[in-house]
Order: sequence, then structure tokens, then C-alpha cells
Amino acid sequence: MDYTFAALLLVGFLGGGHCVGMCGGIVTALSLQPRTRMPPFGLLLTYNLGRIGSYTLIGGLVGAVGGLGLATLQTGALQQGLYLLANGLLIAMGLYLMGLSRLVSHIERLGKPLWQRIQPLMQTLLPVRSLPQALLVGALWGWLPCGLVYSATLSALAAGSALGGAGVMLAFGLGTLPNLLAMGAFAETLRHWTQKPWVRQIAGLSIISLAVGRLVAWGLH
Repeated sequence: MDYTFAALLLVGFLGGGHCVGMCGGIVTALSLQPRTRMPPFGLLLTYNLGRIGSYTLIGGLVGAVGGLGLATLQTGALQQGLYLLANGLLIAMGLYLMGLSRLVSHIERLGKPLWQRIQPLMQTLLPVRSLPQALLVGALWGWLPCGLVYSATLSALAAGSALGGAGVMLAFGLGTLPNLLAMGAFAETLRHWTQKPWVRQIAGLSIISLAVGRLVAWGLH
């Protein structure tokens, strides 16, 4: 599990280009709201804490479901299958970042029906006038369909417990934090930087290497 936490932390960070592409519109919209007495960075941090809180909640829920399934079936085959699927999806994400596969974009469409119900609710909370309101907006933002989130969620499911699943998604969420905080201040510069082919190649190869490393470690164990 320690290796899984470290790997998901790095996946969240290395997938920054994808995060910028997926969440850029939301970050820009939140950053362009009418000015309030609250510091802009404080608001952006609160949004992201809400987002990471949703990831952690999702991880806890799916981890509990995974643990229940393992306890009911009394077999490790389910956990192993989920682990293989999670790493396969990470490899697909790496190929997507390198421009070699569109599988992830198709998978992300699965979450669109739920997002279509959540997005209008988030719109009713704008403009944000308080930190609790910003936290709630961030929590709703956490349900945006995302291939990286889905692959991390499968890892949380394979964790086999609510605590383990929550920890996996918390590690992933913290990994995404630097890129999305930086985007609030340097949106256009960061967006331009992450679209450079060599940056996408390095990020994609790094995520694939992490996934392969996890599979090798799992096989040796």
C-alpha cells in the first residue's frame, strides 16, 4: 500500500497536463469571479481542498465496497483483477498523454450523465462569497469526469478497505494540487507549457513506467 500511495501521488502530479485540460475551464471561471475580500489564493486553495475531499470520500466508499466484495467472495482474484485493470487504465492514460490512444476520452464519457446533474447545482453557488461556499463548490467539482480519477478509483477499490481506499484517493488528490494551484496564478502559461509535445511525452512515459513498476512489484510480491 505504501508503494500504491507514492505511485498515485506521482500519477496525480505527472498527469498535470490532463488536469489543466480537464479543469482549466472551471479554474478560469472561478478565478474570474467578482472580487471579494477573500484572498484569491485562499479561495483557490479552498476549492481544491473541497475537490480533494470528494476524492477521499469516493475512495473511502469504493474501498469499503471492495472490502465487502472480498469478504463475501473470500478470494483474492477480484482484488488482483481490479489492480490489473487500474494499472491498465494508467497505461492507457500515459498513451493518451503521448497522443497514441483515445481510449481514456471514451471512458470519461461514462461519467457525463452524473456530471450533467451536478454542474447546474454548482452554478447556483456562484459567485462564491464565503469559504464554506467555496469548499462546497470544490466538493462538487470533484465529480468532474476524468480518466485519471477513474484509474485512481479502481486502485482505491482494489485497496480492499474504506481507510485504504480513502488514503489512495487522498494521495492522488494531493498529487494534483500543485498543478491546479499554479494554474490559478499562471493559467495561460501553464496551459501552453503542458501542451508542448516533449512535455506530454515525458509525462506519458513516466505514468506508463509507474504503472509497469506497480505491476512488477505486484508480481514479485
